[in-house]
Amino acid sequence: MANQPAPIPALEFNDGHRGPQLGFGVFHVPEEETVETVGHALQTGYRHIDTAAAYGNEAAVGKAVRASGLDRQDIFVATKLWNHDQGRERAPQAFERSLEQLGEEYVDLYLIHWPAPAQDLYVETWEALAALRSDGRAKSIGVSNFRVEDLERIIEATGVVPVLNQIELHPRLQQAELRRFHEQHGILTEAWSPLGKAQYLDDPTIAGIAEAHDRTPAQVVLRWHVQLGNVVIPKSVTPARIAENFEIFDFELSDDEMRTIEGLDAGERTGPDPSTFS
Repeated sequence: MANQPAPIPALEFNDGHRGPQLGFGVFHVPEEETVETVGHALQTGYRHIDTAAAYGNEAAVGKAVRASGLDRQDIFVATKLWNHDQGRERAPQAFERSLEQLGEEYVDLYLIHWPAPAQDLYVETWEALAALRSDGRAKSIGVSNFRVEDLERIIEATGVVPVLNQIELHPRLQQAELRRFHEQHGILTEAWSPLGKAQYLDDPTIAGIAEAHDRTPAQVVLRWHVQLGNVVIPKSVTPARIAENFEIFDFELSDDEMRTIEGLDAGERTGPDPSTFS
C-alpha cells in the first residue's frame, strides 16, 4: 500500500486552485530511470511532480503516477511548453502531445518554459494557454524564467496573471526584485535549481547553520526557500537524498539565520540568461 502523504503545505494560487509547496523535479533524469525515481518520490510522500516536454520523460512520469496506486486527484502534475512550440497555433498542439505522453486528460499546471524574447511569441502563446485553462484541461497556467518586463507585457495584453513563475533561485541568485513583483501581483515564486546545482552546499555559512540545527546544508537551503514562501522542486535520483530533501518541515530557521543567508546573494546564475536564451 502506498504511504500516506506527509503534511506538505499547500499554497493558494491566484485562480483559486492550490498546489503543494514542495515538489519533485525530473530535469535531466533519464527516461529509463524516471519511473523508478518518481515512484520512489511518491512513496516518500511527494505529491507534486514537475516535468517538461523538453525533458523527454513525460511518458515515464505518467507511468509512475499510474503505477503509484494513488488517486490522480491527489497528485499535482506540472509540465511545460518548449520554445519551438510557442505561438497561437503550435502551443495547443504541443499541449496535446504532452497530454498524450503523460497519458492524462488534464494537467494541474502548464507553463511556458522560457520567454524566448527574440521570437516575440510569448504573448500569443500566453493567450493560447489562457484558452486551455478555460476548457479545463490545464487547471492552472503559469510561466517559467520570465523577467519583470515579460510579466508586465502578458498581464497588460491579456489581463491574465500567471499563478506562478518558475525561476532559477538559490542563495547565490535570490532575485529580490522579481520576487517583489511576484508578491505585488499575487504570483507565486517557484525555485528551480533551488540548491544551485549543489555548487554552494559547502559554503561555510550554510554549513554552520546546518550544524546548529543538526541538519544537512541541502535541508537548510530548502528550508530557507520554504520560509520565504517559495514553491521548491529539488531533484535527485538517490533514494536517501530524495528522503532527505523531503524532511524540511520539522525545523525552522531564525530571523537572524534567514538574514545571514540573504547576505550570500551574488547574482550568480548556473543556467541560461532568460533575456537571451531561445
